[in-house]
Amino acid sequence: MIALSDYLIVSAILFSLSVAGIFINRKNLILLLMCIELMLLAVNINFVAFSYFLDDMAGQVFVFFILTVAAAEAAIGLAILVVLFRNRQTINVQDLDTLKG
Repeated sequence: MIALSDYLIVSAILFSLSVAGIFINRKNLILLLMCIELMLLAVNINFVAFSYFLDDMAGQVFVFFILTVAAAEAAIGLAILVVLFRNRQTINVQDLDTLKG
């Protein structure tokens, strides 16, 4: 049987990879969005693992809400990214820091 610590180790590895991805690659906006999604998945693994081992369904309910927010964030983020690419012809973060309303 897989222990709780195994789930927590996998979650910590995923979270660490996503934080490292954000700090190492600050130029590509798509990779930044993917790293944020990895962070949310690491949190979801924690919620499901604790929910299973504590015999409580609340953690799994939170996962559905987090997945819903993550899907909306991805859809809206990619839509904004497409509009920015059409206007600026780049998705480089340093080129997008001079946004004006």
